[in-house]
Amino acid sequence: MKRSEINAILADSQTFIRSFGLPLPPFADWRPDRIAAPEAAEIRSRGLGWDITDYGQGRFATLGLVLFTARNGRHADLARGRGMVYAEKIMISRVGQLSPMHRHRLKTEDIINRGGGTLVLQLYAADAEGDIDPDADLRVMSDGIAQDLPPGGLLRLAPGSSVTLTPDIWHAFWAEGEDVLLAEVSTVNDDRTDNVFADPVGRFPEIEEDVPATRLLVSDYA
Repeated sequence: MKRSEINAILADSQTFIRSFGLPLPPFADWRPDRIAAPEAAEIRSRGLGWDITDYGQGRFATLGLVLFTARNGRHADLARGRGMVYAEKIMISRVGQLSPMHRHRLKTEDIINRGGGTLVLQLYAADAEGDIDPDADLRVMSDGIAQDLPPGGLLRLAPGSSVTLTPDIWHAFWAEGEDVLLAEVSTVNDDRTDNVFADPVGRFPEIEEDVPATRLLVSDYA
């Protein structure tokens, strides 16, 4: 992705999020020099902030996602079962844009439709080795109600609805009708190590620096 494209996506994303009356934390507006300064060390170490991905495939309009991590604990806290053992993200899924099939090694997450169109998820159970089981039915919890689906079944979430995804559930998702504002509430998140994709894609974009960055992405922090 070109940095100019990322800058434009960031500007559009902030406008879209705020159109739902959702204020962002102050560091969402910090310029690169401030987010790189010592005062933001904790923000960087926890992976907070903007995350735009085309999954390394160079076609963001059809394969991509916008994410903003608002809070995130540490795996050390999760391992000892106390402290900040949770994370929260805001995401945008655009019509015609796929978030590809994947699961998580450790993270359990609630995906919540906060507004816009319908969020469609395609779901599979994992087999004993963690791969997609093409023959297994599965059960997921959606707003406190068990939903039974066939392998590859589709679950549609209207605004206000949610689903709980454990590490043994493979999932891909996309927006239907209108772009969707999503929230993710989960256990501690580490996108560098926790994602397992069905197809060989990357988690972060390769960036061509054609213009200066207006905001840094979490993938820029390293």
